[in-house]
Amino acid sequence: MIDKLVIVESPAKANTIKKFLGNKSKVVASMGHIRDLPKSKLGINIENNFEPEYINIRGKASLINSLKKEAKNSKKVYLATDPDREGEAIAWHLAYLLGIPENEVCRVTFNEITKTAVKNGISNPRQIDLNLVDAQQARRVLDRIVGYKISPVLWKKVKRGLSAGRVQSVAVRLIVEREEEIENFIPEEYWNINLLVSDKKTKTKFECKLTGKNGKKIELHNKEEVDLILKELENAEYVVSDVKKGERKRNPAPPFTTSTMQQDASRKLNFAIKKTMSVAQTLYEGVKLPEFGVTGLITYMRTDSTRISNEARESAKEYIVNKFGEKYYENRFYKTKSEAQDAHEAIRPAHIDLAPDDIKSSLTPDQYKLYKLIYNRFMASQMSSAIYDTVSVLINGKEYNFRANGQTMKFKGYMTLYVENEEKENFDVIPELEVGEKVKKEKLDAKQSFTEPPSRYTEASLVKTLEEKGIGRPSTYAPTITTILTRRYIEKIQKQLVPTDLGKIVNKLLVENFSDVINVEFTAQMEEEFDKIALGEEKWKKVISEFYTPFEQVVEKVEKELEHVKLEYEVSDVPCEKCGRMMVIKYGRYGKFLACPGYPECQNAKPIVETIDVPCPVCGGKVQVRKTKKRRNYYICENNKGENEGCPYISWNKPKPGEVFNASKEDVKELEKEKKTVKKKTTSKRKTKKKTSNKSEK
Repeated sequence: MIDKLVIVESPAKANTIKKFLGNKSKVVASMGHIRDLPKSKLGINIENNFEPEYINIRGKASLINSLKKEAKNSKKVYLATDPDREGEAIAWHLAYLLGIPENEVCRVTFNEITKTAVKNGISNPRQIDLNLVDAQQARRVLDRIVGYKISPVLWKKVKRGLSAGRVQSVAVRLIVEREEEIENFIPEEYWNINLLVSDKKTKTKFECKLTGKNGKKIELHNKEEVDLILKELENAEYVVSDVKKGERKRNPAPPFTTSTMQQDASRKLNFAIKKTMSVAQTLYEGVKLPEFGVTGLITYMRTDSTRISNEARESAKEYIVNKFGEKYYENRFYKTKSEAQDAHEAIRPAHIDLAPDDIKSSLTPDQYKLYKLIYNRFMASQMSSAIYDTVSVLINGKEYNFRANGQTMKFKGYMTLYVENEEKENFDVIPELEVGEKVKKEKLDAKQSFTEPPSRYTEASLVKTLEEKGIGRPSTYAPTITTILTRRYIEKIQKQLVPTDLGKIVNKLLVENFSDVINVEFTAQMEEEFDKIALGEEKWKKVISEFYTPFEQVVEKVEKELEHVKLEYEVSDVPCEKCGRMMVIKYGRYGKFLACPGYPECQNAKPIVETIDVPCPVCGGKVQVRKTKKRRNYYICENNKGENEGCPYISWNKPKPGEVFNASKEDVKELEKEKKTVKKKTTSKRKTKKKTSNKSEK
């Protein structure tokens, strides 16, 4: 019999912890959740006060039996799943299956997987925190109710297989509404007048911008106004009227939270949110290092706190002073947002002495990039401010005021180690000038510009918005974005999140009929309720009950109202070759397609063929735009029959008028292969559909 059985979530974490415990201990993995709500039904007993009907997850029977056997052969079982609500719930389910009483002191947590943290955790076990478990149950039950009650409405009115979710639908709504803002945006004209001058002593040139007239701010909206000013300034003298010198400090950013790590990894490393969390998980659970074995490199990566431990603070101080000098260190404390859970520290390196470049050979390229980002951000957060010498010069030409701003780096401080994107600013070097001094005009010109619409969301900016609006928590950002991309409600085009036609139509239906649920305020309010449950201030079943009654009434009302409502489909100019009706445009998982409105009598459907206005460079036929299975566009002549038949034109690049077709054999071979794959996949789907149809007929 062994003294201690420690159950964690993943094998990687188990391997790291094993080396910290003696031979009389055993560490095994639960492989994540082992019990959950059933997929085939709601799984919540509404009549019995919303009692969840948990079942063992399919395929985990042998694992559960193995865990039970190990538990029986152990004097003490410790549940060391992740230190968050999800981890607490997994520990609770494990305790249930292993027959461990709820009041048993068996729960251990550690914010970092180091020898000290693990041994402290094992030495200070506690009871399972049922408040945290209830907060997780409340989220799970509420999301299941919303999904299972609203999704069937989408099945009836749009297509089967679609899903609605409390958080994911709000994220889609934000993206759709941003797209509508962009589409409805009306640009406004504005002008800037720029003056290039040089001082007469050093001949140094620098640029000034027109800011006002007689000390009052002016805005220019048309060429007539600009031409009038340019004419007035034709023979003007330019005199320095004010010089202000100063010093500006720039402070470092706090160490990473989940959200800020995801944003920075997206901007600087071009990592998708899902990838960032996956790589961070491996750094937390442990990486094999030659001298130390499997070692956890960062603290827990799901946190909304910027707090750090005193030990980490002292280690950072020692490293900074030794490497950069005393003047580069500053003991900093960061205020965590009031709505943050603050259960864990900020994301930081677990071992300050393991610098990224020292262990680079033991890391994958992605692990190295993310670890270096986390390491440098944390170290910079404990360093001195960067200091700039600044100068602001006001130059008058007649009654018009021009301003030039300049700055030079005086002390790099934390920027020796870490530079944020926002700090990459360009400033002219402004020479020493005195009030009353005349400067020489080198060039005076005007530039027309137009206001621009708001930018589309990227994964980084969407996470930032979700956090600012209180939607979701650190553990939910990545799965939310992954879900709406997988469902094809949105797609990623050059890092931008763009709603698909399917996403727009689903959002319209949900917003028009479930606006009380699919909105920012309700979703944020529920997050606050979950936080209260976690603190023991609310009972989870009471929260669900108060939500359910009005929600159920809305669902019944919507189902009744939509019962005889048919979606209006756009009629195309393509006749159905089987029955003669004009085909309509419908939306499927992969976008638009043509379907016969006579369904189910006539089940004819076919893809919409997109063409461009440039003729085929080989035969003059129409060029079609098609997509590979990875959604990449390619161009092919309508007369290309494949297998060296018909016109040979096929290319990754959009043809230009008058160009000569000269594709490489490799490109053509790759494209033909892609074409066959897509065709094979489509044929396979049709066969499966036909078999299913035949079975149902029997």
